[in-house]
Parts: sequence; C-alpha cells; structure tokens
Amino acid sequence: MMDASASASASGAWPAQAPAGAPNCEAEQQGQRDLLRRLRAGWEGRGCRVQVFETHISWIYVVDQLAYKFKKAMRFDVLDYSTLAARRHCCLEELRLNRRLAPTLYLGLSAVTGSVARPELDGRGALLEPAVRMRAFPQETLWSARLSAGLLGGAEVDALALRLARFHADAELAAPDTPWGGAATLDRLGRADLAALAGLPGGRAVRAQLARVARWHDAQMAAPARFALRRAQGRVRACHGDLHSGNILTLEGRVEIFDGIEFNDALRWIDVISDLAFIIMDLRFHGRGDLAARLLRGYLGASDDYQGLAVLRYYLVMRALVRCKVCLLGARAPAPARPSQQLAQARRYLALAVRGLARRGALVLMHGLSGCGKSYCAGRLADPLEALWIRSDVERKHLHGVAATTSMAAPARQGIYDAASDAATYARLLQLARAGLGAGVSVIVDAACLRRGQRRPFQTLARELGAPYFIVDLRADEAVLRERLERRASGAPDASDAQVSLLAYQRAALEPLTPAERRHALALDGGASALDRRLAALAGTIRAAAPPS
Repeated sequence: MMDASASASASGAWPAQAPAGAPNCEAEQQGQRDLLRRLRAGWEGRGCRVQVFETHISWIYVVDQLAYKFKKAMRFDVLDYSTLAARRHCCLEELRLNRRLAPTLYLGLSAVTGSVARPELDGRGALLEPAVRMRAFPQETLWSARLSAGLLGGAEVDALALRLARFHADAELAAPDTPWGGAATLDRLGRADLAALAGLPGGRAVRAQLARVARWHDAQMAAPARFALRRAQGRVRACHGDLHSGNILTLEGRVEIFDGIEFNDALRWIDVISDLAFIIMDLRFHGRGDLAARLLRGYLGASDDYQGLAVLRYYLVMRALVRCKVCLLGARAPAPARPSQQLAQARRYLALAVRGLARRGALVLMHGLSGCGKSYCAGRLADPLEALWIRSDVERKHLHGVAATTSMAAPARQGIYDAASDAATYARLLQLARAGLGAGVSVIVDAACLRRGQRRPFQTLARELGAPYFIVDLRADEAVLRERLERRASGAPDASDAQVSLLAYQRAALEPLTPAERRHALALDGGASALDRRLAALAGTIRAAAPPS
C-alpha cells in the first residue's frame, strides 16, 4: 500500500489556484474520475481489492501487489498535466528519473485502454489514460510512519547518507547556459513561496514571522556569489527535489528513495545541499535533530562537500517554508482532511524556519593525550549535541589523499605527522569548524590540541562568531592509555595511527590549559566507570548554552 502523501505534490511548488489564462481542466478531470471509477468497478467485479489514495496532483490505485499512479488533468505555473500527451510524457519522465534511486519500485508504464464505457488496463485499443506502474509497499515502511512510531534508526540514516552522496556524485550536472541553482531562480521561487503564505492564519504573530523571513530572504539574495560558486563547483545537478520522510522507505532492509519531481526543471535541477536539506529539516521537524545531525555527518564524510555548509542554512529555511505551504494548500483544498491540523502544522513549519534564521551552534574542542578517549567521547556527544564531528586523524589523511583507515604510522614529527602536516591539519579543522558554525551547527573538533597555539585559533573563532566555546579536558591513567593504544594497534583498522611510543613525546609537548582556557574547560576522566552517564551530563551542560532549535 502506498502513502497518500507520497506524491510529487509534496513539493508544494504550485499556487493555490491556476494562473490567469490557464485552461479549465475541470471537465477533463471529471472525465478521468469517471473513467477510473469504471476501471475500479471492473477490478472489483473480478474480486480484486482496490485501495485508492488521492493527492493534490494524482490518484493512486493499489491492486494486489501493484500500485498505479494517475496524474490529474491540471495546469499551474510550474506543472502542466492538462493534456493526455503531457501526462504520458510526465509518466515516462517519472519512470526515467525515479529509476535512478528506486529501480525495483518503478516497474513501467501502464495504459488504460478499451473504451470509455468499458475501460481495461494494458489491453487493446487507443490510450485513454497513462499511469506509472509501481511495486506496492506497506505504509509502515515509510520513514514518515517510522518516525511517528519511533522506529527509525541510525543505521537507516547512515545508509541514506551514503546512498545520497553516491546519487549526487553520479547525477547529471546543470549545463552552463541554464539558470538552475542561481540566485535569480532561487529568488523567484522563494518569493513565490512567501507570497503563497501571505494568507496563513495566525494574526499579527504569523505576519511578523513572515516579514522577518522575507527580510532575511532579501538579504540572502543580495549576496549571490556563494550560489554562483556552487554552480561553478558543479554542485547544481539533476536531484530528487522532494526528499522528505514521506518519500523515503525502508523495505526488506534496504533504504529506498522514490517520488522525485519530474514535472518542473527548476525544482529538480538544484544544489545537492538543497536536496539534503529537505530531509534534514524534516527530521528536525519530527524532533529527531540527532538523526538529522547524523545524516549531515555521514553525507559530508562520504561526499566531502563541506563547502555546501555555506548554503545549508538558506536551504533549511526555504525547505521549511515549502512544507508550510504544502500544509496551507492542504487546508484550503476542496473537502480538506483535518484542516485545523494542517494549519497547525503549517505554523509549526513557519516557526521552524524562523528559528533557523538565528540557530546557533557551540564549538567543542577535545583535548588530551592519545588513548584518553577523545574520539569515543566525541562520538557519544555528537548526537545529543546535534553536532558536526570533525576528526584530525581523518582530515590529516584526507589532505594526503589516503583513506582514513590506511595505516600511515610514523615516529613523532615525521611522515604525515611532521610540522607542516600538523599545521595544515589544524588549518583544515579550523576551516571546517567555521563552516559548520556559520550554518548554525554545533561542531566537535576531535584532536589532541596539546599546544596553546593549536587551541587559540578556535577560541578566537568562537569569540568572532558569538558561539559558546568548550574544551573537554580529558585525562586517563598511564596504564589505561597504554592498554588502549596497544589494543588499537592490534585491532581493526582505525583512522588513528597513535602508538604507545608517542606518549612520551606528547607529554613533553603538552602545554597545560591557561587560566582563561580553564574557564571554558569541562574536565572528564576518560578511564572512569559509568563514562556514558558522565558524558550525558556534560552534553546537557553544553546544550544549555546552545540549545538546538
């Protein structure tokens, strides 16, 4: 069974009514209804159980293990299903585009044939109505349902991150002569979304929120260079376009993404970060900021598109407005289902967009000798802090073009651990921290940070950006350090190359925290019992200073 919300209509990119001069499709749409009603009667006459779902722009008929998606005769500024030829073309496009991500769900094109009086599916005769034929699936497999039931897990999010990174890497690039992803296109779409929300009920408070977002949007459009840079970097591609939790499912242990936009180029040829931002926003909306952060970490780690953080906040806000508009349109639809609930959700999405304008993250610097538990603790803090976790061990190897788990062990100050590599690694960490904080995301810098000169730039950055700043000062007994490093050396491949022999050098190089630094320090015994409970308390302290919105 397919979810009634699982439609490209969820992009909410069309106005509440057809534009002036658009053809009146009411008669043709009524003809479609009559045709499909007779088709359904024929199925049921043969003993088939038929379920019907209706969205803004389609009807979905589920029969046995198959689902047939019919496009409604309609035309809006950004969508044209007004003719039989247009609907057939869009069905074919839907198949072509969605098979990139869900080839096992999209089976082919079907046709209503026969006669108007006695229609049949895929029989003889002229085409009366096209349909996308899909594999049906249980509604509880949808991420929207799994989120509501509290069942969506980290492994699924990790799988989505990897799947998206690969999909975006392979997706077709926007041609240089197209406007997609540029500030002019974004400005047009953003203004249309804001205009559609002008009638959102809620009085003065809602009007003030919309005005605030509109001013912020104008300010973003006044600085178009970063959007142009993203295009120049090849980050505007043929994406999914409607990546919310109603269009993702976990079926038979596999994460599938379906129902991407086929009907409008401007909504599909977008920055890959805009694609990602939709589901990150949706996870936050459903109260799972921890999973949203996990998705962001996984995607950036797989794609290395950290430059996308420069536009992440913009797309997160605008995606929330899109969903706000969807809810408003749903409440205004003929015979709407639960209109008061739809309007309440619209106001929640608007509130999320407004909070995103000023969302502020904390900067957390790990500090301590190898083996004290920096990476373990950083990993345990990342989800509750909804943080970006950047590791010196990973970024150092990235700078040298080697995989994170490739062993590059060398004596202190030699090989990829020489002074120049140290300086380049900390510069990279600082760059990524700046990008993350600029996007309103908390950042955990997982590095030894033994020298004051390595720590000072991060404190300066936090002061510059007004971000709460913490140093997690980790200690552990010598026996614990040695045992952990020996176990790591003999275990599975790890990003860290630290060996027991490094400890003596590190102790000599260690420069204690200054009194000024200690005002930001949170001491933690990395070898203590009940460490996870202590980390939970520490996370609470940090969240109080920079609560995720």
